[in-house]
Amino acid sequence: MSDDNKMREIQIGKVTVNIGVGEAGDRLLKAKKILEQVTKQKPIITRAKANNRELNIRPGMEIGCKVTLRGEIAEDFLKRAFWTRENRIAEYSFDLEGNFSFGVADYTDFEGIRYDPEIGIFGMDVTVTLKRRGGKRVATRRLLKSRIPKYHRISQDEGREFVSSKFGVEVVG
Repeated sequence: MSDDNKMREIQIGKVTVNIGVGEAGDRLLKAKKILEQVTKQKPIITRAKANNRELNIRPGMEIGCKVTLRGEIAEDFLKRAFWTRENRIAEYSFDLEGNFSFGVADYTDFEGIRYDPEIGIFGMDVTVTLKRRGGKRVATRRLLKSRIPKYHRISQDEGREFVSSKFGVEVVG
C-alpha cells in the first residue's frame, strides 16, 4: 500500500461532548446551558438505559446531556479542548481502534468563558471517533454489509500519531 492513497487518510468522524449529572431537574438545565455555551450547539438529553438502585436511577430517567460535533466545528472545539489540557493527553486514553477520550475538569477552563456562581462547577467528557475516508459505511449499511479489512482499520499507534501531528498534542506515557 502506498502512503499517498487518499482513502487511507485519517479524519475526525465525530466529537461527542457529554455532561453526566445523574438526575433530572435544575442541575440538568444548568448542564445544558453550559454545553450550549461551550459548543455553540443545542444539546440533547441522555436517558438511563439500566437500573441502578444505589443511585436511585431507573431506565428512561433523564441523567445528562450531550452534543455531537462534526467537520470544522469539531476540529475547532478540539483545539480549544486540548488547550485546556495544555496540549497533553494520556497514552491510556486511546482504545484499540485509535479513538480517544479525555475529560475537562471545569467549563471555565475554556477561553472566554467566565464562572457563573448560579451554575457552579461542571466538568465534561470529550470522546473523539476517528475514521478513514473509505469509512465504516461498509459495515453499517443495510444492503451488502461486509467486514472492514484489518489494513483499513485505524490502530492505536496511528491514532496517537494523527493527534500529535494534526493538533500538536503531546501523548504522555
